[in-house]
Amino acid sequence: MLEDEERPRQPVRFTPLPLDALGVAELRAYIAALQAEIARAEAAISAREAQRSAADAFFRRPGQ
Repeated sequence: MLEDEERPRQPVRFTPLPLDALGVAELRAYIAALQAEIARAEAAISAREAQRSAADAFFRRPGQ
C-alpha cells in the first residue's frame, strides 16, 4: 500500500456558489452544509492519524 505522501494527488475541487442569488435562509443552509462537510473531513483526518499512530506504536522497536 502506498503511503499518503506517495499517492498521486488529485486537486481538491470546490466550486463556490454564487452568493448573490441566495437568500438569508439559503445562505444559512449553505453554511450548515459546509460546516458538516468540514466536520466530516476533520473526522477522516483524525481517523487516519489514529491509525497511523497505532501502526507506529505497533512497529516501534523496544527502547525507541
